Amino acid sequence: MMRSFQQNSYLFGGNAPYVEELYEAYLDNPGSVPEKWRAYFDQMQLVPSSHGEVNERDVAHAPVVQSFAQRAKKGFIQPQVQSADLEVAKKQVHVQSIIAAYRFLGSRFADLDPLKRQERPEIPELDPAFYGLTEADMDITFSATNTYFGQDQMTLREIVKALRDTYCRSIGVEYMHINDPAQKRWIQERIEGSLGTASLTADQKLRILDRLTAAEGLERYLHTRYVGQKRFSLEGGESFIASIDEIIQRAGTEGIQEIVIGMAHRGRLNVLVNTLGKSPSQLFEEFEGKHADDLPAGDVKYHQGFSSDVSTPGGPVHLSLAFNPSHLEIVNPVVEGSVKARQERRGDKEGKQVLPVLVHGDAAFAGQGVIMETLNLVHTRGYGTGGTVHIVINNQIGFTTSDPRDSRSTLYCTDVVKMIEAPVFHVNGDDPEAVIFATQLALDFRMTFQQDIVIDIVCFRKLGHNEQDTPAVTQPLMYKKIAQHPGTRALYAERLAMQKVITADDAEKMIADFRAAMDSGKHSRDPVLTNYKSKFAVDWSPYLGKKWTDAADTSVPSAELRRLSERITSIPENFKLHPLVQKVVADRAAMGRGETPLDWGMGEHLAFASLVSSGYAVRITGQDCGRGTFTHRHAVLHHQGREKWNEGTYIPLENVAEGQGPFTVIDSVLSEEAVLGFEYGYSTAEPNALVIWEAQFGDFANGAQVVIDQFISSGEVKWGRASGLTMMLPHGYEGQGPEHSSARIERYLQLCAENNIQVCQPTTPAQIFHLLRRQMIRLFRKPLVIFTPKSLLRHKEAVSTLQDLSRGHFHTVIGETQEVDTAKIKRAVLCSGRVYYDLVASRRERNLKDVAIIRVEQLYPFPHKSLGAELRKYPNLTEVVWCQDEPQNQGPWFQIQHNILENLSEGQRLGYAGRPASASPAVGYYAKHNEQQKALLDAAFGKLKGFVITK
Repeated sequence: MMRSFQQNSYLFGGNAPYVEELYEAYLDNPGSVPEKWRAYFDQMQLVPSSHGEVNERDVAHAPVVQSFAQRAKKGFIQPQVQSADLEVAKKQVHVQSIIAAYRFLGSRFADLDPLKRQERPEIPELDPAFYGLTEADMDITFSATNTYFGQDQMTLREIVKALRDTYCRSIGVEYMHINDPAQKRWIQERIEGSLGTASLTADQKLRILDRLTAAEGLERYLHTRYVGQKRFSLEGGESFIASIDEIIQRAGTEGIQEIVIGMAHRGRLNVLVNTLGKSPSQLFEEFEGKHADDLPAGDVKYHQGFSSDVSTPGGPVHLSLAFNPSHLEIVNPVVEGSVKARQERRGDKEGKQVLPVLVHGDAAFAGQGVIMETLNLVHTRGYGTGGTVHIVINNQIGFTTSDPRDSRSTLYCTDVVKMIEAPVFHVNGDDPEAVIFATQLALDFRMTFQQDIVIDIVCFRKLGHNEQDTPAVTQPLMYKKIAQHPGTRALYAERLAMQKVITADDAEKMIADFRAAMDSGKHSRDPVLTNYKSKFAVDWSPYLGKKWTDAADTSVPSAELRRLSERITSIPENFKLHPLVQKVVADRAAMGRGETPLDWGMGEHLAFASLVSSGYAVRITGQDCGRGTFTHRHAVLHHQGREKWNEGTYIPLENVAEGQGPFTVIDSVLSEEAVLGFEYGYSTAEPNALVIWEAQFGDFANGAQVVIDQFISSGEVKWGRASGLTMMLPHGYEGQGPEHSSARIERYLQLCAENNIQVCQPTTPAQIFHLLRRQMIRLFRKPLVIFTPKSLLRHKEAVSTLQDLSRGHFHTVIGETQEVDTAKIKRAVLCSGRVYYDLVASRRERNLKDVAIIRVEQLYPFPHKSLGAELRKYPNLTEVVWCQDEPQNQGPWFQIQHNILENLSEGQRLGYAGRPASASPAVGYYAKHNEQQKALLDAAFGKLKGFVITK
């Protein structure tokens, strides 16, 4: 009967998953499917053309499956198939359904919980009885050609056992959501070919036990030596240390030379000491309140980063653990940006040399939106890093008082990664060998497919969220189980003793040796290469320890400006521009020849062109930044013709000079937090690149406030991490409502201290030119926040000349530009930004001769010397007014009034002219906006009233 089935039964299509798997296998390798299935699929691909010949083509899966479904509905049966054979054929289809069910659902029945708190769920689809198969069918031989168990023919009993061993023991694999058949078959071959079991040597098992001993030993040592101090213990999740050790060692053999790790505080101290090789004695000093650096602020020990070089079988690997605040998961995009910079420095386009590893908590992985935002960058241009290995330390509890039922709405905490079709290996943390096997698969998959992958280590947390908590108060049942648990290391040591790999005495000696090493403040083994330095390492020393200075020669010779202008306005032959863009390019060419004044876009372009021509890299990203939200930039030109030309785009700034620095412009995904975090990370790894993030509107940067607060403004004083990141935030009150007016100048000024960041609001093309060049030419790196204009981009008075670029520099303060009699000036109106042009127009209308208008272009560090010099020009000055567009409780006023007062002379008065205090950044009614604008101009030139300070 079986022989008859093999010879005659085919084309029975009542089971769609089976048919689809066969067809996918056929597309990948026609020889991998039975002959008559192959013949049928071959026939389906032969399609007559309109001229009568036959063309071969691939067909989509859905029509194939549908055709078989229709055949089943119509009762289609080949005449030569006998009824007995048909019964076996039906059973064979059911067997394929069982195989598919285990691949889809086996993870739900896997033995994943070390605490075994709940019964494993019933999954009817995994039971042969669900398909009408009985005990009598268990010893019938069926085809197993679409599996990787090593046999073409197996009994149903053997098939079910192999499936259970593969998919339902200590590893639960989720991968059938992947659309790429090659990736699915790769996973099937690896896990089914090994029945989901690692093949480890005795030495490999001893290394696992060594890592578990170190992980547990450090936690217990700290728990007894520093009782009650916070350390966010890893106890219960020690297998993680074995996993990350395996990643590092195996990555080295795969050619990886750098690994950048991002993780929150759970287990961080363990990674610092047992993975990166931080000295235990240094850690002990931190517990005792000592510090070995001169940072102005510093940070707690479980936020610290670290770098080292370790030995692997494939050679040295540089490890970097990123500094991280207590904002869960926010370090993820920072790590990805740092990795991207390192990869580009090496020319590592596929991510074969630099690997990102991100470590997550289970509740944070499901709950934090930055996870989704970062995952959404994975396959986009300008952000891909060749795949990230994610490790989830799954404590099965979100916080000390959290009920797991309230931590997410998905089945698994890792379900968010299905959006990018990343596979997930759920693994029982009490089975370290299974953890190592899952780790090996994960790294190999990442290296093969350059795709993200997740290792979900299901474990527990022996202590509370921190060591001062008593979790049993809110989780009594869970912590009764935990109290009874002997520990992963003890279980594995017992397992190795039973296998005769070690003796019980050996296991105890490992513990004693580790504790002795801790007592001496040294490692039980030395993993660090102290004398190794990669040729790709960046020397930051020229940029560190420098005192603040505004001085920088940012001028560019006129001849070079003309050459650059010609290069950025030269368009390839037959490249057809849109008429509006054609006018922009033509206008820029005229500006470059000195025929017309320069606008903002030209000032930017010449800054970028001069930098890349000098060998610097420029990277600018953000929503619409290629064109510019307000269509002023046009760095990327789009071909309007029908014929294909270089994929339809041309970027003049990529073609400025031979051997120039790279120019990268990326229209980012609609994200602020992840993209800004990415660019910050990039900037911390590459001091020789002008890295710019541009907000669509400056207001939208508030979606990335964590990155601004925890990294950009404070990273240097907390961690010593320098960054030259530039943020461009369009800002200006033009009656566009509360979300399209204010970039929240006041928030950035509130963050300013210790010369940590630069806050500027330039008002001319020459100013943006010199400001951008200053950011790279000065030998120090500080974040730069630029409040860029909107209406000034095309304002007829907001222009500059080529001479302003060739002879000038960035002016922190711009004094009165009109011819005035200094002796007649009684009032000086200070301002910043676009309101300057409104003030000039209003003064002209009022025909005032006794008022000077002074622009403060750099709000921090405050330019005391320059402002003081301007004010002293007017001997009869009695009144100084600060005028701003923003409401009184917002904008610069409250943050800089004390700086202005320092520069006033005795008896001079300081007043405010601007919008009244408001809960909203701006009004939404245009008429109301105009009314307020008129009132603030009247106040600027009228009688001082309201808030007035006398020196």
